[in-house]
Amino acid sequence: MRTIARISKYVAVTAAAISVTGLAACAQQSEVRARDLGIPFSGEPGPLNAITDVAGIEVGHTTIIEGETRTGVTAIHPLGKDAEAGVLAGYFAFNGTGELTGSQFIDEVGTIFGPIMLTGTLGVGTARDGVLAWTDQHFDDEYTRASRIIPVIGETYDGGLSDVWELPLTRQNVIDALDNAKSGPVAEGSVGGGTGMVCYYFKCGIGTASRAIPFGPENFTLGVLVQANNGQRNQLTLAGVRVGEKISDLMPRRASEVQAMREGDGSLIVVIATDAPLLPSQLQRLARRASVGMARTGATGTTSSGDIFVAFSTATPITVGVPEFKSIRSVPNEFMDPLLEATAFATEEAIANALVAGEDMGGRGGSFVYGMPEDRVAAMFSDAGK
Repeated sequence: MRTIARISKYVAVTAAAISVTGLAACAQQSEVRARDLGIPFSGEPGPLNAITDVAGIEVGHTTIIEGETRTGVTAIHPLGKDAEAGVLAGYFAFNGTGELTGSQFIDEVGTIFGPIMLTGTLGVGTARDGVLAWTDQHFDDEYTRASRIIPVIGETYDGGLSDVWELPLTRQNVIDALDNAKSGPVAEGSVGGGTGMVCYYFKCGIGTASRAIPFGPENFTLGVLVQANNGQRNQLTLAGVRVGEKISDLMPRRASEVQAMREGDGSLIVVIATDAPLLPSQLQRLARRASVGMARTGATGTTSSGDIFVAFSTATPITVGVPEFKSIRSVPNEFMDPLLEATAFATEEAIANALVAGEDMGGRGGSFVYGMPEDRVAAMFSDAGK
């Protein structure tokens, strides 16, 4: 394994705006990812070890670092930005102190039409407005528009590092993320909706991973993307090693407004995608297994943690406004174990990738969060292998 030198990068509060749109989506993933630290994750990843290993998926970010703002938005197109069809879906709320708009529609119809957006808690309304404005610009068909009037928006709270009450997210930020989404490598860490997020008291944010799943004569792919903002330091566990207990320093400095929340456990949004043919009830089963992946990293889901997971399958595009029967094949329930296991393993690794990609960041009111020290973590696994 190559030598890993950790370079602290303090992102100072600045009056100049930094806005990263589509380039962040297709940029190379972090040079160092969790596997590069010698962490022995279970399962075989896809070529990119990213949600975009599932064919057709496109991801875009808009990142906003301006003044005391540390926020952004991430867009996930299940079938690509030009697709009019939807995908079969299911969701699960492990702990519901959070929001996933459109969840009742998913429960009722078992389908997601249009993109999935991830952002900060106070950006949910703007993200919804941006998706509707983007839909209005791109689609004329009345059935397509009608299917998308309740967008799917997931959120986690970025008020520790960002002045959320400035309501900095704009419709154009959302439109930019949607327009510039790409397939290929996915930027991780402090990008898009993950810009201001903190997990296990380290800088965190967006992370992704995937698993290749042999299934008889076929091969399926399952990918996960997380927006991680949860967990307490002493809980952090990677591949069974109690990493958080061994790093008691490098604790965040918080602004006074959220000091009372310091011992709280934030939120985790997990998006699970697969090309395996699954029914909505089976996709709900997948979404539940993200809880296992979260638990493998040590978090238990406290009262203030909004841990909400959504899963979809790209195998059978769903159209609206066509009065004809639809044939849908599915994996037999008794043979779903490899998919359930892959969800747990990919979720665990996606959270770890979000941690490894996080770098030191300063923000609102003198707040400051350290990135996880890669060299110290790598040493733990090097010692474990002796």
